[in-house]
Amino acid sequence: MSFATDSPVHSSSSDDFAALIDAELEAGSSGSSPDEQDDEDEEADADYNSNDNDEDLDSRRNKRCKTEKLEDLEEPQGSSSQGLIEQKIEVSFKEDICTHPGSFGQMCILCGQRLDNESGVTFGYIHKGLRLGNDEIVRLRSTDMKNLLRQKKLYLVLDLDHTLLNSTQLMHLTPEEEYLNGQSDSLQDVSKGSLFRLDFMHMMTKLRPFVRTFLKEASEMFEMYIYTMGDRPYALEMAKLLDPGREYFSDRVISRDDGTQKHQKGLDVVLGQESAVVILDDTENAWMKHKDNLILMERYHFFASSCHQFGYNCKSLSQLKSDESVPDGALASVLKVLRQIHHIFFDELDSDLASRDVRLVLKAVRKEVLKCCKIVFSRVFPTKVQADCHILWKMAEQLGATCSTETDSSVTHVVSTDAGTEKSRWAVKEKKFLVHPRWIDAANFLWQKQPEENFPVSQAKNQ
Repeated sequence: MSFATDSPVHSSSSDDFAALIDAELEAGSSGSSPDEQDDEDEEADADYNSNDNDEDLDSRRNKRCKTEKLEDLEEPQGSSSQGLIEQKIEVSFKEDICTHPGSFGQMCILCGQRLDNESGVTFGYIHKGLRLGNDEIVRLRSTDMKNLLRQKKLYLVLDLDHTLLNSTQLMHLTPEEEYLNGQSDSLQDVSKGSLFRLDFMHMMTKLRPFVRTFLKEASEMFEMYIYTMGDRPYALEMAKLLDPGREYFSDRVISRDDGTQKHQKGLDVVLGQESAVVILDDTENAWMKHKDNLILMERYHFFASSCHQFGYNCKSLSQLKSDESVPDGALASVLKVLRQIHHIFFDELDSDLASRDVRLVLKAVRKEVLKCCKIVFSRVFPTKVQADCHILWKMAEQLGATCSTETDSSVTHVVSTDAGTEKSRWAVKEKKFLVHPRWIDAANFLWQKQPEENFPVSQAKNQ
């Protein structure tokens, strides 16, 4: 099977692409009859997970290239020198018209020709040394998308640190956290644990509460990728903790080593169409080109070093000997949102399935969160900042609220950090909701309007 032909009907992941590559490399081994070749192709398809070393791959590619040329140039009985020349020209022509859909190193995966220029995108996490051309990426995404939609699935790209788990260097454990050394779970069966001491990495990792249930249920609606700014060895070790049976991610583990831009994440290395990708990440700035695909996660700060990293002068969950709620935590909340998005995408839209865009669904669902709320801010923005340019103003509007600079009878909420301001006192007098700015943050993270009484505003001490 040629890598440039359509994927198998049941193909819906990068694993199938790796299988196709391995099958293509196996094809054309020297000394094989056509029947033997068919057997070898089937064997390659069935055994695509074998990890051949680079020398073997190069050897097979060279053999294949030589074999194809020898077979094409083999002189039939009664042929003349002129016929041999014509066959040579035909071989050269075939090489010239190959579209070179991808390469290993600098050799085309289809025709074996050496390529001088490197174009396209590297997909090293699928197969070491694999580079795919832009046209081939478009073709594979289109084919994979059709197969995935048949299964009623979308793509879900998951960040690791502060989203699914929290890690710290052992040397950064505080005296208050020393008790954790005696509570770490066995690495022999990681599926039953959540706190792991990884001595070979000088690290301790805590999985976020509800993460295993989250992954199991999300996998029924999405084909999932890991995408971390950590290096590849770290990414693979975390994948083992989260998915020891390789049920959810397989080889779809992307690290900073696989990205095409420094300090940025991009969907160019994800073999899924952008219109069908949902991203969960705690860092919005990591996805500057794909904010419309993003669901921003509240950061998971289990270890003290994590709080210090982001400048929080407070005790971490580990220091408090506490943790997030399992039924009401961040992952349980976002799973409800993912179910809603999946349901709307597949069951409520009238447009043709292939033309639907999950980014529009995300936008519509987000706008329902604070719908019917009219908000006035008081002493929240710096005096030199234009109100409608502030991040909280924009966030409230994205959540469906209407924002204003003046109070009137239609206002439902006054957002303030000081209960003593004129607008704050007006809210109390007129029996409007007076809430802290964290009320908007919480709604943004949880995609749900939060109880106002949980976000009270106190009067400034200097008044």
